[in-house]
Amino acid sequence: MRILDPLFVAVSGATGSALGEVLGYFLGYHGRAIISEERQRKMNYIVRVFSRCGAIMIFIFALTPLPDDLLFIPLGIMRYSFLKAFLPALFGKMLMCFILAYGGYLSIGFIKTIFGGGGIWTTIASAILLAIIIAIMLKVDWEKFFPPEEKDKTKQEKS
Repeated sequence: MRILDPLFVAVSGATGSALGEVLGYFLGYHGRAIISEERQRKMNYIVRVFSRCGAIMIFIFALTPLPDDLLFIPLGIMRYSFLKAFLPALFGKMLMCFILAYGGYLSIGFIKTIFGGGGIWTTIASAILLAIIIAIMLKVDWEKFFPPEEKDKTKQEKS
């Protein structure tokens, strides 16, 4: 049996995976048009909060088995900076793919024996989680959970 070069698998897997997130981001970005002005204002507030540690969260979601696909549609809806979302995802996917490709290369026999594929239930669960996350994002008044900082309050009072 021929084994693929793990470096090539890691680079191509990470690139493809990160580019796949772009579709979700742009679905959210263009889907924002159907959201009310009030909800858009509240989502703009989430972007300010997310800007503090968003790149780290995206990197961790991309690196781990956490469903990072579920982040990108809401990030697009929030109009979060594309590069600030894409680059941490790319680096997280790159590290994850290196770990998986080299781990697979070193233990291919064990993996073949023990593990199988995902299936339809994984797809259904991801779709349900995405719907729940978007519903929560739209329904929650985020300003109650993350009160504006003093400088943000003065800006709001002037408007």
